[in-house]
Amino acid sequence: MTLNRRHFMMSAVAASGMPHLALAAPFTLRAGPVTAQILPEGDGTTQLLGFNGSSPGPELRYRAGDMVDIRFENGIDQGSAIHWHGIRIDNAMDGVPYMTQPMVESGESFGYRFTLPDAGTYWYHSHNRSWEQVARGLYGPLIVEEINPPVVDHDITVMVDDWRIERTGEIIEDFGNRHDFSHAGRLGTFARIIASVSEVRKGDRVRLRLINTATARVFPLEIAGISGKVVALDGMPLDKAEDIGPLMMAPAQRVDIIADVQDTVRFIFPTRQEPYELGSIGVSGESPAPTRLPITALPAANVRMPSAQPDHMLVLRMQGGAMGGAHEGEDIWSFNGVSGLTDDPWQTFIQGQTARIQLINDTNFPHGIHLHGHHFHEVLEDGSLGPFRDTTLLQRQQTRDILCVFDNPGKWLVHCHMLGHQASGMKTWVEVV
Repeated sequence: MTLNRRHFMMSAVAASGMPHLALAAPFTLRAGPVTAQILPEGDGTTQLLGFNGSSPGPELRYRAGDMVDIRFENGIDQGSAIHWHGIRIDNAMDGVPYMTQPMVESGESFGYRFTLPDAGTYWYHSHNRSWEQVARGLYGPLIVEEINPPVVDHDITVMVDDWRIERTGEIIEDFGNRHDFSHAGRLGTFARIIASVSEVRKGDRVRLRLINTATARVFPLEIAGISGKVVALDGMPLDKAEDIGPLMMAPAQRVDIIADVQDTVRFIFPTRQEPYELGSIGVSGESPAPTRLPITALPAANVRMPSAQPDHMLVLRMQGGAMGGAHEGEDIWSFNGVSGLTDDPWQTFIQGQTARIQLINDTNFPHGIHLHGHHFHEVLEDGSLGPFRDTTLLQRQQTRDILCVFDNPGKWLVHCHMLGHQASGMKTWVEVV
């Protein structure tokens, strides 16, 4: 189903408040059934899964250097675990069942305790049957503030998602079907934003923290009504604040923007038919003292730069899928002809080694490749270092090199964040010793 006005019901105001939490350790996150108002108010509700009675779950907000102490209680009828996406985390806390921790079965609990090394925009989500559990709503934002954050009038989290639901709001129960797995994934029939603030003033300076929480959809995105700069990608500050242009967000990617409000802030999904408005943040009144200070780069993250001569030169080739041709893997998708996890890691690195990895998308679909526990530099066409990310988008038949310093010891998953692709073969793992 194409994403256009004929098939989607528009929400007049798609920005609605998500729960915000100022944390004091320890804190409990409980997964369980929830009722959510995905469609506009007055239309049908949707039965989902969530944390602490809501989907998305509560916004967890900390400061760089803080210790997280969270007890996860599993109140759903499947095993689950929580992955803290984008955090350079202790391996035992990464949330991958059977790799870093035992499965948290229904009725059981698990304690997560780790330090937050980097300020930035992150999120948390289920990492078991994630193609279903995340699509059903088991996710939430994790915000790590700078020690000295930039001065803004509003710090706004904006989650972008789609849901496969009927016009009544009832969820369509076709999870895990082979067509989705072998094509573009579980694309929704309704899309919108969920924003932590619904109204601002003209002239306000805002920080927008965009998070694509969809399980499969790549969101091209245009934002109207603001003037400002992109200051971070995937939680990591850019060396230089960049002008806002059309954005392209793979599942799990994040974009931080600091901007001044000129009019209603509208989040627009361009389509072949006509622009589709995912939602808006309204404007009421005018700031009496709008800031005139320039928007500058955020403080740099404390990370190791890659060595001039990489210790490893590697190739990771994406294969399979519909119309993708034959490959040696035993499932729909594979990396280098191998589907799913093997007993031995794809690669082993000595802590601190640099690897240059050529990512080759030999398929007819886009893939968002995510590396757990690390960030990496995208290498630009001129050979210079590009953005520092934890998830990189490769369009069909595209090739890109990344440079990574493997400095976080442990066993780390590498997978496509189109979660149906991960479930059907596109995943592997590395070990840092």
